[in-house]
Amino acid sequence: MFKAIISFSVFIFIYSMLTAQVVPFNVALEPMDIPNLGGIQAYAFGQHNGKWLIVGGRLDGLHRRQPFAAFDVAGNNNQLIVIDPVTAQKWSAPLSSLSVNLQEQLSATNMEFHQEGNYLYVLGGYGFNAATSARKTFENLTAIDVPSTIDAVINGTTITPFFRQVFDNQFAVTGGHLKKINNTFYLVGGNRFDGNYNPMGNPTYTQVYTNAIRKFTLQDDGTNLIITHLPTITDATNLHRRDYNAVAQILPTGEQGITAFSGVFQPTIDLPFLNCVNIDSANYSVNNTFQQYYNHYHCAVLPLYSVANNQMHTVFFGGIAQYYDSSGVLVQDNNVPFVKTIARVSRDASGAMAEYKLPIEMPSLLGTGAEFIPIMDVPHYPNEVLKLDELTADSTLVGYIYGGISSTAANIFFTNTGTQSSASSQIFKVYVVKNTELGVHELNEQSNGMLKIKVYPNPNDGRFVVKFHLDNIENVRITLRNVEGKVLEDRVLTDVKIGENTFQRKVRGLEYGGIYLITVETSTDKVTQKIIIED
Repeated sequence: MFKAIISFSVFIFIYSMLTAQVVPFNVALEPMDIPNLGGIQAYAFGQHNGKWLIVGGRLDGLHRRQPFAAFDVAGNNNQLIVIDPVTAQKWSAPLSSLSVNLQEQLSATNMEFHQEGNYLYVLGGYGFNAATSARKTFENLTAIDVPSTIDAVINGTTITPFFRQVFDNQFAVTGGHLKKINNTFYLVGGNRFDGNYNPMGNPTYTQVYTNAIRKFTLQDDGTNLIITHLPTITDATNLHRRDYNAVAQILPTGEQGITAFSGVFQPTIDLPFLNCVNIDSANYSVNNTFQQYYNHYHCAVLPLYSVANNQMHTVFFGGIAQYYDSSGVLVQDNNVPFVKTIARVSRDASGAMAEYKLPIEMPSLLGTGAEFIPIMDVPHYPNEVLKLDELTADSTLVGYIYGGISSTAANIFFTNTGTQSSASSQIFKVYVVKNTELGVHELNEQSNGMLKIKVYPNPNDGRFVVKFHLDNIENVRITLRNVEGKVLEDRVLTDVKIGENTFQRKVRGLEYGGIYLITVETSTDKVTQKIIIED
């Protein structure tokens, strides 16, 4: 018995070493509060001298299921908010002195935005349009003089001279991202959503995904905005995504780039993407050898690059995902719930990517629609990727997470009446921790090309399909156990092929429903997922 315990302990140790990684850094969160701040989610921000300018967004939580209440005007943020996180102060000013066109766009949600020097450029967004008495995606790009606007809001003086706006149908996008590589702006993904949102399937709106990377240059002399559109890249399969995370990157070549991580929805099924799209100054490429499982919806994101190791790290904080970890088991939930997971995706010098779960989580179901706001004094590249090697202290405050949706339960989408979630007013200080005992980050074994298991449907009634990927032809063992470890099904598949394989099964003899564990195993890989079988 003693020998058996030792053997089992050695197995666990070896398995842990194979599935975890000693890490170059950790992150830590410290909550802070500002009196009377109020909650907000899906907003745009700019900053100057450590103060933030918050524009647009929603003051409520997840959009309600009742069509008359979804994205109601009462939830619009119709003020400009200035925040000083150091002195814990907040100021605000209404948008009412601006033109109607500016007021409507700047109180919208899910605008795309990018700050260049003193100017914050916001475009698109979804909000109420008085002329049509309905909601729409705005066809505007607005330039905001951030330092002047912050000063005006704090001092209670006029804000009207500090806003300029142009109209362009190419900018009618919501749920995408606006980034910049060198001198070119990249408007990536998103959709045009016109009309009142209706989750009941009634035709009260039109929705058209851009399926595109729209590129343009912008000349701004402080008075005139000159937009020059460049050729658009279109991909109806891989760029058909919105509400995702587009993150500035330093690529293995040392050049600036962008990676579009996950997002919704796949063209043929209402589930998130698991792959990513890498964009450089010349083109784009789809990475299907990498699969991201933990953070699928727009959330706060921290990018860091180590030039010494030529490694790019992207840390995701909570949000919404199709998968989450439960005591070491990857759980698939096709309702795509709110999650607490903090995970990082790392890219090595060869371009290989893998996903790791950090040993900490968000303190509750937070993160969706939040933003990471960096401290600009922290060493960073021109695209705001932090220089990891230059963070030499044991602990460095690198920025803040503000706002987002706070949910009371993981799955509220089909019962949401407005009370199950809210816009969070919480601010977290974000620290990068180095030079201490860092422990390990757990590798998600499926993320770097192994097996790629998917179970449909999940939950199910005992009838389900398992899809998995093979790089080589070999026997595959599929085992179904209950949570007590009793084996209910144990099959070896020999009729398999390179690429995607499908195994369909109806489990018989179950006396009751519950949680079960399905394992797919080859000679080199073994992955277990949790599934739910209902009565």
